[in-house]
Amino acid sequence: QVQLVESGGGLVQAGGSLRLSCAASGSIFSPNTMGWYRQAPGKQRDLVATITSSSSTNYADSVKGRVTISRDNAKNTVYLQMNSLKPEDTAVYYCSYFSWRLYWGPGTQVTVSP
Repeated sequence: QVQLVESGGGLVQAGGSLRLSCAASGSIFSPNTMGWYRQAPGKQRDLVATITSSSSTNYADSVKGRVTISRDNAKNTVYLQMNSLKPEDTAVYYCSYFSWRLYWGPGTQVTVSP
């Protein structure tokens, strides 16, 4: 089992920044891919960004240039630096971990006010 704990969500004005963190613990195997997804009310859960244990990254087109994903393998922690936030970025952000199966964190709310 893998446990994921997210932190760093909150309320921010448009144009502001937030940094999300997600710490993984338990049966951590390498290689693995960690990432962030988000789900707005009434919408499906969508990819934000992923990063492999070798630091290969993938971003959704909607966040490219505004978001940076990074990780600290020694701490089994993934980060999401979000800049130039827009109201449409408002969602619950979920951390993910995939090695031989997929795990989700409980989610952290990000609200961007106009």
